[in-house]
Amino acid sequence: MIRTPVRPPFCPPEVVLHPGDVTDHDATRRLLLEVAPDEVYNLAAVSSVARSWQEPELVRAVNGDAATALMDSALALQDRTGRPVRLVQASSAEIFGSPATAPQDESTPIAPTNPYGEAKARAHLAVGEARERGLHAVSAILYNHESPRRPQTFVTRKITRTVAAIARGEADELVLGNLEARRDWGWAPDHLGAMVLAGRHDLAQDYVVATGESHSVREFVAAAFAAAGVTGWESRVRIDPTLVRPVDAADLRGDSTRARSALGWRPTKAFADVILAMVESDLRPR
Repeated sequence: MIRTPVRPPFCPPEVVLHPGDVTDHDATRRLLLEVAPDEVYNLAAVSSVARSWQEPELVRAVNGDAATALMDSALALQDRTGRPVRLVQASSAEIFGSPATAPQDESTPIAPTNPYGEAKARAHLAVGEARERGLHAVSAILYNHESPRRPQTFVTRKITRTVAAIARGEADELVLGNLEARRDWGWAPDHLGAMVLAGRHDLAQDYVVATGESHSVREFVAAAFAAAGVTGWESRVRIDPTLVRPVDAADLRGDSTRARSALGWRPTKAFADVILAMVESDLRPR
Protein backbone atom coordinates (compact mmCIF):
# COMPACT_ATOMS: atom_id res chain seq x y z
CA MET A 1 0.00 0.00 0.00
CA ILE A 2 1.32 3.46 -0.90
CA ARG A 3 1.25 5.86 2.04
CA THR A 4 0.61 9.59 1.84
CA PRO A 5 4.05 11.16 1.38
CA VAL A 6 5.60 13.36 4.04
CA ARG A 7 5.86 16.89 2.66
CA PRO A 8 9.51 17.98 2.57
CA PRO A 9 10.19 21.25 4.45
CA PHE A 10 11.30 22.93 1.22
CA CYS A 11 8.13 21.98 -0.70
CA PRO A 12 5.85 25.02 -1.28
CA PRO A 13 2.31 24.59 0.04
CA GLU A 14 0.79 25.19 -3.38
CA VAL A 15 2.49 22.06 -4.75
CA VAL A 16 0.11 19.10 -4.83
CA LEU A 17 1.79 15.76 -4.09
CA HIS A 18 0.47 12.58 -5.71
CA PRO A 19 1.94 9.42 -4.12
CA GLY A 20 2.69 6.58 -6.48
CA ASP A 21 5.07 3.96 -7.77
CA VAL A 22 6.61 4.72 -11.15
CA THR A 23 7.01 1.00 -11.83
CA ASP A 24 3.21 0.74 -11.79
CA HIS A 25 2.83 1.91 -15.38
CA ASP A 26 -0.97 1.77 -15.46
CA ALA A 27 -1.27 3.87 -12.31
CA THR A 28 1.21 6.40 -13.67
CA ARG A 29 -0.76 6.69 -16.90
CA ARG A 30 -4.04 7.18 -15.01
CA LEU A 31 -2.43 9.93 -12.94
CA LEU A 32 -1.03 11.68 -15.99
CA LEU A 33 -4.39 11.57 -17.77
CA GLU A 34 -6.10 12.90 -14.64
CA VAL A 35 -3.69 15.77 -13.98
CA ALA A 36 -3.20 16.52 -17.70
CA PRO A 37 0.01 18.57 -17.38
CA ASP A 38 1.47 20.68 -20.17
CA GLU A 39 5.01 19.79 -19.10
CA VAL A 40 6.43 16.60 -17.58
CA TYR A 41 9.87 16.43 -15.97
CA ASN A 42 11.04 12.94 -15.11
CA LEU A 43 13.64 12.89 -12.35
CA ALA A 44 12.40 9.63 -10.82
CA ALA A 45 15.34 7.26 -10.53
CA VAL A 46 17.48 5.08 -8.36
CA SER A 47 20.27 7.64 -8.48
CA SER A 48 23.18 5.70 -7.00
CA VAL A 49 25.64 4.02 -9.35
CA ALA A 50 26.91 1.91 -6.46
CA ARG A 51 23.40 0.68 -5.68
CA SER A 52 22.88 -0.22 -9.34
CA TRP A 53 25.52 -2.94 -8.96
CA GLN A 54 23.62 -4.34 -5.98
CA GLU A 55 20.10 -4.10 -7.44
CA PRO A 56 20.40 -4.01 -11.24
CA GLU A 57 16.86 -5.32 -11.83
CA LEU A 58 15.33 -2.54 -9.74
CA VAL A 59 17.43 0.08 -11.51
CA ARG A 60 16.36 -1.21 -14.91
CA ALA A 61 12.71 -1.12 -13.85
CA VAL A 62 12.82 2.41 -12.39
CA ASN A 63 15.42 4.21 -14.50
CA GLY A 64 14.68 2.53 -17.81
CA ASP A 65 11.29 0.84 -18.14
CA ALA A 66 9.35 3.36 -16.03
CA ALA A 67 10.78 6.29 -17.98
CA THR A 68 9.84 4.68 -21.28
CA ALA A 69 6.32 3.98 -20.02
CA LEU A 70 6.01 7.61 -18.90
CA MET A 71 6.77 8.76 -22.43
CA ASP A 72 4.06 6.44 -23.75
CA SER A 73 1.65 7.96 -21.22
CA ALA A 74 2.58 11.48 -22.29
CA LEU A 75 1.82 10.52 -25.89
CA ALA A 76 -1.52 9.06 -24.78
CA LEU A 77 -2.35 12.32 -22.99
CA GLN A 78 -1.39 14.32 -26.07
CA ASP A 79 -3.61 12.15 -28.27
CA ARG A 80 -6.54 12.45 -25.85
CA THR A 81 -6.41 16.22 -25.36
CA GLY A 82 -5.26 17.25 -28.83
CA ARG A 83 -2.73 19.65 -27.35
CA PRO A 84 1.04 19.27 -27.18
CA VAL A 85 2.73 17.78 -24.12
CA ARG A 86 6.38 18.50 -23.41
CA LEU A 87 8.52 15.92 -21.62
CA VAL A 88 12.06 16.29 -20.28
CA GLN A 89 13.97 13.18 -19.24
CA ALA A 90 16.79 13.56 -16.72
CA SER A 91 19.53 11.56 -18.41
CA SER A 92 23.07 11.15 -17.14
CA ALA A 93 26.68 11.41 -18.23
CA GLU A 94 26.95 7.78 -17.14
CA ILE A 95 25.42 6.82 -20.51
CA PHE A 96 28.85 7.59 -22.01
CA GLY A 97 30.63 5.09 -19.75
CA SER A 98 34.40 5.56 -20.02
CA PRO A 99 34.69 7.79 -23.09
CA ALA A 100 37.99 7.88 -24.98
CA THR A 101 37.95 11.66 -25.26
CA ALA A 102 36.86 14.63 -23.21
CA PRO A 103 34.81 16.73 -23.17
CA GLN A 104 31.72 14.82 -24.26
CA ASP A 105 28.82 16.34 -26.19
CA GLU A 106 25.50 15.15 -27.58
CA SER A 107 27.27 13.18 -30.34
CA THR A 108 29.50 11.15 -28.00
CA PRO A 109 28.87 7.39 -28.44
CA ILE A 110 26.64 5.80 -25.84
CA ALA A 111 28.61 3.04 -24.13
CA PRO A 112 27.60 2.65 -20.46
CA THR A 113 29.77 0.61 -18.10
CA ASN A 114 27.41 0.04 -15.18
CA PRO A 115 23.74 -0.93 -14.67
CA TYR A 116 22.79 2.65 -13.82
CA GLY A 117 24.24 3.95 -17.08
CA GLU A 118 22.63 1.12 -19.03
CA ALA A 119 19.16 1.94 -17.71
CA LYS A 120 19.65 5.65 -18.30
CA ALA A 121 20.84 4.89 -21.83
CA ARG A 122 17.65 2.94 -22.50
CA ALA A 123 15.55 5.90 -21.40
CA HIS A 124 17.74 8.30 -23.38
CA LEU A 125 17.20 6.32 -26.58
CA ALA A 126 13.47 6.14 -25.85
CA VAL A 127 13.37 9.95 -25.90
CA GLY A 128 14.46 9.90 -29.53
CA GLU A 129 11.83 7.28 -30.30
CA ALA A 130 9.15 9.39 -28.61
CA ARG A 131 10.18 12.41 -30.68
CA GLU A 132 9.78 10.34 -33.83
CA ARG A 133 6.21 9.59 -32.67
CA GLY A 134 5.39 13.29 -32.26
CA LEU A 135 6.17 14.05 -28.61
CA HIS A 136 8.12 17.18 -27.71
CA ALA A 137 10.67 15.07 -25.85
CA VAL A 138 14.03 16.24 -24.56
CA SER A 139 16.89 14.34 -22.94
CA ALA A 140 18.91 16.50 -20.56
CA ILE A 141 22.25 14.73 -20.17
CA LEU A 142 23.10 15.87 -16.67
CA TYR A 143 26.61 15.74 -15.32
CA ASN A 144 27.14 15.56 -11.55
CA HIS A 145 25.12 18.19 -9.74
CA GLU A 146 25.37 18.88 -6.03
CA SER A 147 23.63 20.82 -3.27
CA PRO A 148 23.10 20.56 0.50
CA ARG A 149 20.09 18.35 -0.28
CA ARG A 150 22.30 15.61 -1.73
CA PRO A 151 21.65 12.38 0.23
CA GLN A 152 24.32 11.29 2.67
CA THR A 153 24.92 8.05 0.74
CA PHE A 154 26.70 10.01 -2.01
CA VAL A 155 30.42 10.57 -1.73
CA THR A 156 30.17 14.34 -2.08
CA ARG A 157 27.77 14.70 0.85
CA LYS A 158 29.72 12.13 2.83
CA ILE A 159 32.76 14.35 2.34
CA THR A 160 31.11 17.63 3.36
CA ARG A 161 29.28 16.15 6.37
CA THR A 162 32.37 14.36 7.65
CA VAL A 163 34.56 17.40 7.12
CA ALA A 164 32.04 19.48 9.07
CA ALA A 165 32.08 16.87 11.85
CA ILE A 166 35.90 16.96 11.92
CA ALA A 167 35.82 20.75 12.11
CA ARG A 168 33.48 20.49 15.13
CA GLY A 169 35.67 17.88 16.78
CA GLU A 170 33.04 15.16 16.38
CA ALA A 171 35.02 12.93 13.97
CA ASP A 172 38.67 12.03 13.43
CA GLU A 173 38.89 10.77 9.86
CA LEU A 174 37.27 10.70 6.44
CA VAL A 175 37.21 7.26 4.80
CA LEU A 176 37.05 7.19 0.99
CA GLY A 177 37.76 5.01 -2.03
CA ASN A 178 39.28 6.31 -5.28
CA LEU A 179 40.57 9.85 -4.82
CA GLU A 180 41.59 10.17 -8.47
CA ALA A 181 38.13 9.71 -10.02
CA ARG A 182 37.21 12.88 -11.90
CA ARG A 183 33.80 14.41 -12.40
CA ASP A 184 32.22 17.56 -13.81
CA TRP A 185 30.52 18.92 -10.69
CA GLY A 186 27.88 21.64 -10.96
CA TRP A 187 25.15 23.24 -8.87
CA ALA A 188 21.88 21.28 -8.81
CA PRO A 189 19.58 24.33 -9.17
CA ASP A 190 21.53 25.32 -12.29
CA HIS A 191 20.99 21.89 -13.85
CA LEU A 192 17.29 21.93 -13.05
CA GLY A 193 17.02 25.39 -14.59
CA ALA A 194 18.55 23.98 -17.77
CA MET A 195 15.88 21.27 -17.86
CA VAL A 196 13.10 23.86 -17.70
CA LEU A 197 14.73 25.96 -20.44
CA ALA A 198 15.12 22.86 -22.60
CA GLY A 199 11.53 21.78 -22.09
CA ARG A 200 10.18 25.18 -23.06
CA HIS A 201 12.44 25.74 -26.05
CA ASP A 202 10.83 25.67 -29.48
CA LEU A 203 13.07 22.84 -30.71
CA ALA A 204 12.98 19.45 -29.00
CA GLN A 205 16.52 18.07 -28.89
CA ASP A 206 19.02 16.66 -26.44
CA TYR A 207 21.33 18.81 -24.32
CA VAL A 208 24.48 18.14 -22.34
CA VAL A 209 24.22 20.08 -19.08
CA ALA A 210 27.68 20.52 -17.56
CA THR A 211 30.19 23.10 -16.36
CA GLY A 212 32.92 21.99 -18.77
CA GLU A 213 35.42 21.53 -15.91
CA SER A 214 36.42 18.25 -14.27
CA HIS A 215 37.90 17.89 -10.80
CA SER A 216 39.14 14.88 -8.87
CA VAL A 217 37.68 13.59 -5.64
CA ARG A 218 40.99 14.65 -4.11
CA GLU A 219 40.34 18.25 -5.20
CA PHE A 220 36.81 18.04 -3.80
CA VAL A 221 38.17 16.86 -0.45
CA ALA A 222 40.81 19.60 -0.34
CA ALA A 223 38.21 22.28 -1.14
CA ALA A 224 35.84 20.94 1.53
CA PHE A 225 38.50 21.03 4.25
CA ALA A 226 39.51 24.53 3.15
CA ALA A 227 35.89 25.68 3.33
CA ALA A 228 35.69 24.34 6.89
CA GLY A 229 38.98 26.00 7.87
CA VAL A 230 40.76 22.69 8.54
CA THR A 231 44.42 22.42 7.54
CA GLY A 232 46.60 19.35 7.02
CA TRP A 233 43.72 17.36 5.56
CA GLU A 234 45.82 14.53 4.10
CA SER A 235 46.45 13.03 7.54
CA ARG A 236 42.71 12.92 8.19
CA VAL A 237 41.81 10.86 5.10
CA ARG A 238 42.01 7.06 5.00
CA ILE A 239 41.62 5.01 1.80
CA ASP A 240 39.42 1.90 1.99
CA PRO A 241 39.87 -0.34 -1.12
CA THR A 242 36.42 -1.88 -0.58
CA LEU A 243 34.86 1.49 -1.45
CA VAL A 244 36.32 1.51 -4.97
CA ARG A 245 33.67 0.85 -7.65
CA PRO A 246 34.01 -2.23 -9.91
CA VAL A 247 34.28 0.13 -12.88
CA ASP A 248 34.83 3.84 -12.39
CA ALA A 249 34.20 6.12 -15.35
CA ALA A 250 37.12 7.99 -16.87
CA ASP A 251 37.24 11.77 -17.20
CA LEU A 252 33.58 12.70 -17.46
CA ARG A 253 33.57 16.34 -18.55
CA GLY A 254 30.71 17.81 -20.55
CA ASP A 255 30.63 20.22 -23.47
CA SER A 256 27.45 22.26 -22.96
CA THR A 257 27.92 24.44 -26.05
CA ARG A 258 24.46 23.54 -27.38
CA ALA A 259 22.71 24.43 -24.11
CA ARG A 260 24.63 27.68 -23.84
CA SER A 261 23.97 28.79 -27.42
CA ALA A 262 20.41 27.52 -27.91
CA LEU A 263 19.03 28.05 -24.39
CA GLY A 264 21.23 30.88 -23.12
CA TRP A 265 22.10 28.67 -20.15
CA ARG A 266 25.09 29.32 -17.92
CA PRO A 267 26.18 27.78 -14.60
CA THR A 268 25.96 30.29 -11.74
CA LYS A 269 28.20 28.62 -9.13
CA ALA A 270 31.85 27.63 -9.56
CA PHE A 271 33.26 24.37 -8.19
CA ALA A 272 34.59 25.90 -4.96
CA ASP A 273 31.34 27.80 -4.38
CA VAL A 274 29.26 24.61 -4.68
CA ILE A 275 31.41 22.91 -2.05
CA LEU A 276 31.37 25.98 0.19
CA ALA A 277 27.55 26.01 0.14
CA MET A 278 27.45 22.33 1.11
CA VAL A 279 30.02 22.64 3.89
CA GLU A 280 28.37 25.74 5.33
CA SER A 281 25.04 23.92 5.41
CA ASP A 282 26.59 20.91 7.17
CA LEU A 283 28.31 23.17 9.70
CA ARG A 284 25.01 24.69 10.83
CA PRO A 285 23.57 23.33 14.09
CA ARG A 286 20.90 20.68 13.52
